[in-house]
Amino acid sequence: MCLSIPSKVVKISEDNTMCTVDTMGVQRDANLMMMEDGDIAIGDYVLLHIGFVMNKIDDDEAMASIETYREILEHMDAEDRKKAILEDDECPNRGSEELRVKSEECKS
Repeated sequence: MCLSIPSKVVKISEDNTMCTVDTMGVQRDANLMMMEDGDIAIGDYVLLHIGFVMNKIDDDEAMASIETYREILEHMDAEDRKKAILEDDECPNRGSEELRVKSEECKS
């Protein structure tokens, strides 16, 4: 099972297809093609799956989740912390047929 850590949107591309998110200090690019145009703004908290923004979440809910993750991460060394934060990139469900189909539908 893959867990998604709330990530804060820090940049959105001019064409609104990509964004940069910050996940507890680690930044990465994420695809916005699964979201409606205008749904996501800089400063919003989102959840990612296989590099796609899947939904926006409430700020209070995001902060509560992040605090829980911080408590867990306190018990790990630096390398294990970074690995846990980046785990979504290694998710075994990455590239599942269902998500590939949805991705292709969004591009059409």
